[in-house]
Amino acid sequence: MTEDKKLSENPEHDLASRFPTAYTILFGLIVLVAALTWIIPAGQYERVMNEEVGREVAVPGTYQTMDPNPQGFVDVMLAPTAGFYDPDSYVANAIDVALFVLFLGGFLGVMNATGAIDTGIRSAMRHLKGHEIWMIPILMTLFAIGGTTYGMAEETLAFYSILIPVMIAAGYDVVTGIAIILIGAGIGVLGSTINPFATVIAANAANIPFTDGIVLRFVLLVGGLVICAAYVMRYAHRVKQDPSRSVVAKQWGAHRKLFLKGHDEGFEDATLNATQIIVLVIFAMTFAVMIWGVSSQGWWMARMGALFFGAAIVIGIVARLGEKKLTASFVDGARDLLGVALVVGLARGIVVIMDQGMIADTILHSAETSLGGLPELAFINLMFWIEVGMSFFVPSSSGLAVLSMPILAPLGDFANVGRDLVVTAYQSANGLVNLINPTFAVVVGGLAIGRVSYDRWIAFIWPLLLILTVFISLIISIGTLI
Repeated sequence: MTEDKKLSENPEHDLASRFPTAYTILFGLIVLVAALTWIIPAGQYERVMNEEVGREVAVPGTYQTMDPNPQGFVDVMLAPTAGFYDPDSYVANAIDVALFVLFLGGFLGVMNATGAIDTGIRSAMRHLKGHEIWMIPILMTLFAIGGTTYGMAEETLAFYSILIPVMIAAGYDVVTGIAIILIGAGIGVLGSTINPFATVIAANAANIPFTDGIVLRFVLLVGGLVICAAYVMRYAHRVKQDPSRSVVAKQWGAHRKLFLKGHDEGFEDATLNATQIIVLVIFAMTFAVMIWGVSSQGWWMARMGALFFGAAIVIGIVARLGEKKLTASFVDGARDLLGVALVVGLARGIVVIMDQGMIADTILHSAETSLGGLPELAFINLMFWIEVGMSFFVPSSSGLAVLSMPILAPLGDFANVGRDLVVTAYQSANGLVNLINPTFAVVVGGLAIGRVSYDRWIAFIWPLLLILTVFISLIISIGTLI
């Protein structure tokens, strides 16, 4: 066996030899932001409690410089830990997300031990043979509905280990599976209509009804979904026709071995037994309950983690795994996603450094002063790009809304631009950036589960980003004329 083939069968070795890991990228960004705290002056806005938003928001016109608090070596070392539980940030803590990921991993470990997923994948491919391509727009639409209605993001981490094997078995690659989930939910958030974590919070912070501008956002949602689905379908078709055109072609064999676990052949003989059918029903019901809880009952990571923990126990009992195999499978599954859980804390550590160095408000104040006196078209497009820049440092849609909208939305009044259009520019910018944002745990987490390096994801998605950027700019520019 040649050395090249050895590398191609070890995805983690192959990634490490070509591009830094997510951990290195995120820690490098922590160091970079810490360095900026020595350069950018410290400052803060006064903040008051906004009952509608449920958080403290900045008060326009109250910015003042503060004594600098540059972040040094010790602060950088503490940032990943503080990222899990920092109580003072305007961005939600990451410890609950990390624990949810571990419970999810345990749940999937138990499912894998039953053999139901492997057999189910082979059975599904037998029934879908010749029509696999249509799974892409259907599934992307479902994820987009989750994104536009309740801001589906961290919850998508539960679907990667399920969908990726299906896509590989269908003749596509890992990136196709990741794209369906990440881009599908992402375009939904970009075109949020009633998303309480983006549109509603931002509108409340801007002191307007969240229904203002909903038609334009619906155009963004539908148009963006059509563009994205067509892009992913075109890529998937090319890959199926010629696997060498995959952006992860060097890992083709390794990914099949890893995600199909040797079951990439023999679809014709795949038959689910009665126990496996019951297990898959419980599996599907678990996800249905999760979506119901998040979308209508206000569930967050703790309740979702408890749901997957309880479902793992039920599945273990139904499949008669026994106490030792059940617990061992759960722990092994959690171990498989431990790296994803650590990524969550690293990503949040960047926001912690910004908060402690008090440079976030200074950046926001610079944006405020740069927008003054601009004509409508220039104002809204510059607003979009300012939000793009801020989204890299504050990936949370609710966190960015609370930080920026109280300051930037009122500026639209002076430029004769509706505040609803400012909200639309904010959410589309945040949604666009979060398709690639290395500080967004959903991006680095999904890529980590799929064993795809960040540079390979950029190689896949950059043409789509250009298309979406032009599309968004066109829509918000038309919005100034309405």
